[in-house]
Amino acid sequence: MAPELTLALERYDRHIPFFMDMIEQPKEFKIKALEVGMAPPRREGIDRHRRFYEDEEFDICEMSLSSYLTSKETSLSYSAIPVFPRRLFSQNHIFISSAAKISKPTDLIGKKAICRSFQTTMSVLAKGDLFFEYGVPWRELDWHTMSPELVSFQGHEEVKLSIIDEPTAPERLIAGEFAMMIHPHPPPKLLQGLRIGKVHRLWPDVRKECVHYFHKYGDYPIMHLLVFKKTLADLYPELPKTLMVMWKNAKEQAAEFYDDPGYSEVAFARNALEEEQELFGCDPWPTGLMANKNNIERFMNYLVDQTLLNAPIPMEQIFHSSILDS
Repeated sequence: MAPELTLALERYDRHIPFFMDMIEQPKEFKIKALEVGMAPPRREGIDRHRRFYEDEEFDICEMSLSSYLTSKETSLSYSAIPVFPRRLFSQNHIFISSAAKISKPTDLIGKKAICRSFQTTMSVLAKGDLFFEYGVPWRELDWHTMSPELVSFQGHEEVKLSIIDEPTAPERLIAGEFAMMIHPHPPPKLLQGLRIGKVHRLWPDVRKECVHYFHKYGDYPIMHLLVFKKTLADLYPELPKTLMVMWKNAKEQAAEFYDDPGYSEVAFARNALEEEQELFGCDPWPTGLMANKNNIERFMNYLVDQTLLNAPIPMEQIFHSSILDS
């Protein structure tokens, strides 16, 4: 019987084919998909990044891009492939307290801001975009975090952080105690504040801003990548390329779900997909190194600027050698 390798994934639409056993399995090994998220409820629990990074509980894992890159400066027992299961625009995840009277990005200078953790991928992306795109230096804000840092980093002495209670953070934002919150998975109280006008996004037309960003750089910013134990590639040299093929197949099957206008409970999901295809003009979810190299390099520059990396890491140290030509 072929050995079984565990693959920890979030429950996105592109992962449904894994959970429903719709992907053809290789002969040398079998992939068992586990639904492990960052917020409950999930079939196999939560806290995916820590469970892989600290405990190596899974063989293969969807992992934070920031945590993976910052941890590469230490001796690691895992490698990665250029498959990126989660992507988000920072502009859509920067939330402003209406009480703070912020009308443009530079109004944030000198204000108090909250983020999940300083090195959370969305935190890094948003801080980097605010600085390099909108002229808001992260060093000129008063930063508060809601979660401990997963990976220790060299510049921690320069970065002054205050820890706050996560459950009460949205209320404190709404009250105007904090001017801004950056969050990859906005909590219900924050979304409620958004609906009633107590919180707003920094840009009046955030979709237009995101599309402009996409066409400027040609990419949809990466949040997560697939990481695996290095010893597995020694046992199964075909593993990295096989995982890339399997994920691409799952993504293609998930896209076909939307051919049925009734697939989603969102009434105009199919219309939104057609509009997005026109806005972007290409697939914003490419796999492979060449199609994503500029995206990763830009993010590494953000990490260096924010003292989370000493210097950019060569691609051959980030990804497994067998897929460097992808």
